[in-house]
Amino acid sequence: MTRQLGGWIALTPELDAKLLFGRHVWDCAQHADLWGRRLPELRASAQQSEPANDQIVALLTLIATAEGPRETVERITAIYRVLKPHLATVYERHLAVANPVYEPPTRRILARCVEEERRHAAAGALVLARLTAADPALERRAQAWERRLLEALAAAGGVTGDVEVPLIVPPALMPDPAVVAQDLVSLPPAFDPHAVLGDLAAPLEAHRRALARGDLAAIKAELVSSAPAELAAEYERLEPSFGRVDVIGCARLGHHRVVKFRLHGPHAVVILQERWVVADGGWRIAAVEITRAAPAP
Repeated sequence: MTRQLGGWIALTPELDAKLLFGRHVWDCAQHADLWGRRLPELRASAQQSEPANDQIVALLTLIATAEGPRETVERITAIYRVLKPHLATVYERHLAVANPVYEPPTRRILARCVEEERRHAAAGALVLARLTAADPALERRAQAWERRLLEALAAAGGVTGDVEVPLIVPPALMPDPAVVAQDLVSLPPAFDPHAVLGDLAAPLEAHRRALARGDLAAIKAELVSSAPAELAAEYERLEPSFGRVDVIGCARLGHHRVVKFRLHGPHAVVILQERWVVADGGWRIAAVEITRAAPAP
């Protein structure tokens, strides 16, 4: 999980999920280190582990396939609905039978891991709920992926190959919400161009609407008079109409403004970056760069 979460951080565009992974990578690494240092005390090889069987390898390989920029729901589901709740279940069962007389170190590690895995799972559930709240299709995707992973987990017999069913047992008591909150990052308010762009806000809003409806004539009228033909040709590459056009960033470069949009189209998400200057009696577009992101689902 440490390696998987670490690798996903750069692939995850949603800030709350990205930060969740970043915070939990540290805890996962600590757990791995605790077990690695405990193993030689139990006369086992230090810092080594082997998969229980080929099926658990297949499960982890399947989880690793969720690397697309629009597969954040699958990533969160795999870790926070399947792996972490399963590990917490296995740890709790082992803690229940670990001898309190000669295994106190093991019991302390188990107790810490149980508490932190349960807290992680609760935090992941909140982030996943945020992502799926506005789109029921995302929750259906999460449920379908969860079922597929649970089937693979059952085929493996759990992480140790011999875990008794049920493979995941909910906690007897849910983690304290105040404790779970430490794993979450409060997101900044949505970007408000009217609050920061001054007199560019009104023409930018008109431009945003023109982009949304695919009004190429209106867009060309906003270009600087000296614009080369290639500038207008860039906009002709767009495939209207766009269901949603959001201003997602703005930067001041001297008297210029660089504005970034995200355009949600029927076939792709498009990132459009423009440079606006004061010319010809008002704000005009002097440069544009268009990037097509992953295909829309």
